[in-house]
Amino acid sequence: MLGAIVGDIIGSLYEHRPIKTKEFPFFALGSRFTDDTVLTVAVADAILSGRGYAEALHDFGLRHPRAGYGGSFMQWLHAQDRAPYGSWGNGSAMRVSPVGWAFDSEGDVLEQARLSAEVTHDHPEGVKGAQAVALAVFLARMGSSREGIRRRLGTLFGYDLDASVDGIRADYGFDVSCQGSVPQAMVCFLDSDSWEDAVRNAVSLGGDSDTLACMAGAVAEAYYGEVPAHLAVRAMRFLPHDLGLVVGDFRQVFMTDL
Repeated sequence: MLGAIVGDIIGSLYEHRPIKTKEFPFFALGSRFTDDTVLTVAVADAILSGRGYAEALHDFGLRHPRAGYGGSFMQWLHAQDRAPYGSWGNGSAMRVSPVGWAFDSEGDVLEQARLSAEVTHDHPEGVKGAQAVALAVFLARMGSSREGIRRRLGTLFGYDLDASVDGIRADYGFDVSCQGSVPQAMVCFLDSDSWEDAVRNAVSLGGDSDTLACMAGAVAEAYYGEVPAHLAVRAMRFLPHDLGLVVGDFRQVFMTDL
C-alpha cells in the first residue's frame, strides 16, 4: 500500500510532462500526492472500519477535493445517488492495493477487488484491472515468483505480459484505460530488479506516470518486501494528517511482517 503512495508521489511530476528515460530525480520540486493516494487510503479505511467502499471513497474524496480526480469521478462525488458509471479507467486499479494485503485467499482478494471497483468502475475492464493489481500484490506477498505472477495474471485476465519495458516504451503514450495501463504497469514490475527500478520503469514509459508508478510500486513493495526507508519517510511528509493516520493504522494491522 505504501508502495502505491510513494509511486504516486514520485510519478506525479511527470503525469503531464512525460519522459522516456529512467534517469530522473525522485521528489523533485512540484511533486505531490494525487487522487491515486487519496483513494488508496479510502480503500484502506473501508477495510479497517468495515464501512462500504462507496462511503469511504466519497468521504475521502470530499475531504481532498483538489487531488486531481477525473471528471466522471467528480460527478459521482457530488451526485445524490452515487451510482456506478460504467468506467473502464484505471482509477479502479490504482486504488486497490490494500485489498491485496488485507485478505488471505485468492478468492477473497478477487471478490473484494471487484466490490471496490464496482461502486464506480463497473465496466468489465474496470473490474478486471482492479482484480489484476490486487491479485498481483497478494501473490507477491505470498512469495510467488515473478514468473508465477506473470503466468497467473496472463491466464486469468488475458493480459500479454511477455513484453519488456524497453519494447513498450518507444510507442507508448498517455492511456488512462485499465486495458492500456494495467498490463504495462505489471510489466514494469516484472522487468525490475528492485522497488526503485519498478517505479523508474513505470515513469519512463511516458504515459499516465503517477498511476503507472502507483500500480507498479504497489506490487513491487509486496514482492521486494518494503519501500526503501529513506523514500518512505520522505513520501509520508507529503501526506496530511488524516491520510497518514490511515496509512499507519493499516500497516500496523495488516503489514506487521514487513
